[in-house]
Amino acid sequence: MPSLNSKDRIVIVDFGSQVTKLIARRIREFGVFSEIITLKDLHKIKYYKNIKGIVLSGGPSTVTKKNYPSISKEIFLKKIPILGICYGLQLISKIFGGSIKSLKKKREFGRAMLYKKRGSLLTNNFFFKKNISVWMSHQDAVSKLPIGFHTVASTKDSKLTIIENTKDKIYGVQFHPEVTHTENGKKIIKNFIFSICKAKKSWRIKSEQKRLINEIKETVKKDKVICALSGGVDSSVVALLINRAIKKNLVCIMVDTGLLRKDEFKYSFYIFKKKYKLNVKLVNAKNLYFKKLKNVSDPEKKRKIIGNLFIKIFEKEAKKTKGIKYLAQGTLYPDIIESKSVTGSHSSKIKSHHNVGGLPKKMKLKLIEPLKEFFKDEVRILGKSLGLLNKIKDKHPFPGPGLGIRIIGSVTPKKIKILQEADFIYINELVKHKLYNKIWQAYAGLLPMKTVGVMGDSRTYEYTCLLRAVVSEDGMTADYFNFPKDFLDKISNKIVNGVPGINRVVYDITSKPPSTIELE
Repeated sequence: MPSLNSKDRIVIVDFGSQVTKLIARRIREFGVFSEIITLKDLHKIKYYKNIKGIVLSGGPSTVTKKNYPSISKEIFLKKIPILGICYGLQLISKIFGGSIKSLKKKREFGRAMLYKKRGSLLTNNFFFKKNISVWMSHQDAVSKLPIGFHTVASTKDSKLTIIENTKDKIYGVQFHPEVTHTENGKKIIKNFIFSICKAKKSWRIKSEQKRLINEIKETVKKDKVICALSGGVDSSVVALLINRAIKKNLVCIMVDTGLLRKDEFKYSFYIFKKKYKLNVKLVNAKNLYFKKLKNVSDPEKKRKIIGNLFIKIFEKEAKKTKGIKYLAQGTLYPDIIESKSVTGSHSSKIKSHHNVGGLPKKMKLKLIEPLKEFFKDEVRILGKSLGLLNKIKDKHPFPGPGLGIRIIGSVTPKKIKILQEADFIYINELVKHKLYNKIWQAYAGLLPMKTVGVMGDSRTYEYTCLLRAVVSEDGMTADYFNFPKDFLDKISNKIVNGVPGINRVVYDITSKPPSTIELE
């Protein structure tokens, strides 16, 4: 049964859109709890209390085919307000007898101009000008309205872009109001949750701290919990939260893989041991990692070696402490969603849910995942309420395999040292120029080829350093950060002159998609 039953909530049925998570985030930004469920879990809706509205997300399927993902018409008989987005709109129209056609010649992908046809609770204060730019991503469109529905707004190629049935409180929009590309799109979501669903604001991250601590106390009682502490945002918040609940019965293990940024491991260990007084155990495994990674170039093999070795080390250390019955993990809500999307919805596979892969079953430990209801930005807010230092709270995302996947090809201590120095200069300059907090993620990478250079009238033959910086909301899509030219000039000069082993610096200006944020 779902948690947080006492709070007003909006339930989002995921039909496979890559931006479904954004709908949930937008709703939570307005102070209302939202939860994403798959079609597989739709039957669980009967256990939920205080459902104020249902959103049907977009997705890659088409209702013009014989078989397509759908929901029972009984959902609509519950008289709960429903909003269909993109595929959700088409599904609503199909269920209620409308017609949908495929736009083979005039498909709408990207921006389109939306024109108002009539007033609606859904679009109140949305049209702040004659026409609004909205973000489309579809090749099907409603061609005939279902009985009982009216047209609220249209684009040039989609005449039925916003539709409504006010009697049954059913609404549909063909575009994506949840993405930033849609002008004033948040107003559509706000109108739906407050004007139509009559939901009350009852979701505040800071106020969740007390509830989480009490739940941990009630669950763990006098048993011990083990936690893998990396010094990143998620594991740091988990550690502080559990420490508030059970104090010394929390055992944190920090494994030094040698693959972290310069001085980061030393700093994290000092902060959590000295400032926060956590029960932290340090394991130095650098030499072991470098030995296992020797001459390994394939990125997937590197990931598996790094992950599997961590499990073995963690398991070995866990057995040294008596009375441990629980494993704490920094699983976030997007991890849960992406895991469900693999088995329970119609979206493309993103990744399997794993944090310390295989540990719970193998070690027979019970899982504690206090952050499983939260998004990354919410975790940062929770961290602030727990007194987490800004330097840790505002850290950019960092991959589990660390610098091992920011070095293309084989990993050696020498390459790690070179990359750490370059990355150290880069990140410090971002902080110095007040750019760090404007960027979602930034890092330096080391490319596998050496190039000829000239330094002091002498020939050099050294590595190429790649710089990456992207802006994003959740890491699902990202654009490169547009640095001023003088900054790039300065950072290139500092790295080439300050890091022996690098004689060339390049800046990656590829967005995601088609690339990924990390190199491997």
